[in-house]
Amino acid sequence: MSLESMAFAPGTRVRVTQQMPAVRRVATTTLEGTVLRYRQSKTGSWFAHALHDRLWLDRLELRLDDGEVTVLNLDQYTVIEPVPAGSAR
Repeated sequence: MSLESMAFAPGTRVRVTQQMPAVRRVATTTLEGTVLRYRQSKTGSWFAHALHDRLWLDRLELRLDDGEVTVLNLDQYTVIEPVPAGSAR
């Protein structure tokens, strides 16, 4: 079974940690929720010089505990961990 099918399967509870490196520090954000959808979708980026002049991004759609739905753009600084059933944050 591939990592994508394990970690990104709809209904899977995951913890996603994203980091944004800066010159003197790293900004870190962690979210926990249930996977609604994983997909690759294109942006409107005109400078990407990729297929059809669009940049394709990995996106993960989550439903958070309060019901909010959020879409995360995944990159090399993103860590996705499955959360065991019954585990609280």
